[in-house]
Order: sequence, then structure tokens, then C-alpha cells
Amino acid sequence: MTATPAAVSSARFSAQIRSQALQTRIMELILERGLDVGDALPTESELSAELGVGRNTVRESLKVLQALGVIEIRHGFGMFVAPNNFSALVSGLTFRGRLSLRHKGEEAMELIDVRQALESGLVGSAIDLLTDEHLADLRAAMQAMEDAAAKGESLVEHDAEFHRRLYAPLNNELLINLMDVFWQVYRQIHEALGSGPVNLEEQARIHWEIYEAVEARDKALASERLQRHFDGIRLKLKDVAAA
Repeated sequence: MTATPAAVSSARFSAQIRSQALQTRIMELILERGLDVGDALPTESELSAELGVGRNTVRESLKVLQALGVIEIRHGFGMFVAPNNFSALVSGLTFRGRLSLRHKGEEAMELIDVRQALESGLVGSAIDLLTDEHLADLRAAMQAMEDAAAKGESLVEHDAEFHRRLYAPLNNELLINLMDVFWQVYRQIHEALGSGPVNLEEQARIHWEIYEAVEARDKALASERLQRHFDGIRLKLKDVAAA
């Protein structure tokens, strides 16, 4: 007897729920055992026995956890708790943002909103903790950007470095990692939109204006200029929505 489409769909949904539950249980086991980054996990056989499921089922869940950056599988050595890895997040957000460009670009705009809110909202806190050394590092990044612009070179890496140094006073590794995630997503969406000829001198000037506001410890002006930094891509996304 052939299963109905509804029955097949229900079975797949149930299998997905069970798989997610097993992934959660493995993560809980890591925490319960006090394992940390780089520590070895039990073997597939040990996990299978402890969790009461088949090795193939365990193996599939471990592959998903590896893709999520929770564990690292080293063939011939075993499985280990993975270090911080945001590559899966970058891939997922970039895919969703670029896919939305085929329609109204709403998800891409939401990603820009988040990055804009993150940067403009935290720049005041960064200014509060700004030291002369931080400011010198930021100016050096800005000078390198200006030199690259004068040579007609890409400013992508210089731009990213400027933003990293801008928030370095906060000494928040998670924040820097998240900013890198949004930066990579932002760049790929920007490239997918087709930016055309890039005015390198204009890009450098915009960043100099942000730097000058930070140097003056003017929180309101720095926040405003960071928000304006995203005007270009916002206009392009509005064109996508209007098409």
C-alpha cells in the first residue's frame, strides 16, 4: 500500500523533530560533562549506547552539529568541541539576504537595519572607553585606507579593519565576531546588487568624517555619521523593492 503525501510529510516532520532532539541532547551532554573547546567527545559507539539510538542516527546528528560549528570532526582522531566559528551563520544570512533580492529585498534590508543599529548604537560606549592608543590605531587604519584609495586599490579590507578598531575599546570578542559576520553579509549583498564604479575617495572621506566625530568625542555626531554610512545600500535596496 502506497503512503499518502500527508503521511509521508508527517513522517518526515517527526523524523526532523527526533533529529533536533538528539542534537540538543548531545549538546547538553557536552555541557553536563564540563567539556570545553578542544576537548574530545565520546566516540560514536559510546554516544549510541548512552543515548539509546543507532550509530547511523548519531552520525547524522553529529554531521549537523559540525555544520553548525558546535563540534569538529577530525578523521582518524575523533570528535572535539569546536572553537568559535561563525561561518555557518555567515552562509545562512548571506543566502537569505541574496535570495530576498529576487523579490522585495526585505530580509536584506533587515540585515542592514541590524548592522546599522549595532554600530550606531554602540559607538557612544566605544567613545567612552577610547584611549589615545585606540585613537592612534584608528587613525592608522584610516591613513591606510586613504593611501589605498589614492592608488586605486580596493578598500574592502581597510573598511572592515576601520570598523574593528572603532569598537576595539569595548574589548568584546563576541561583538567583534558578530560585526565581522554582518560585515561579510553586507559586502556580499552589496556586490550582488551590482554597485558599479566605486568612488574610492568618497568612501575614504565618509570614514574620515566618522573618525573626526570620534576624535572629538561627539557621540551624537558619530552615531549620525555611522547611520549615513548605510544610505547608499539602502537606496539600492529601495530600488529593488520598487522594481
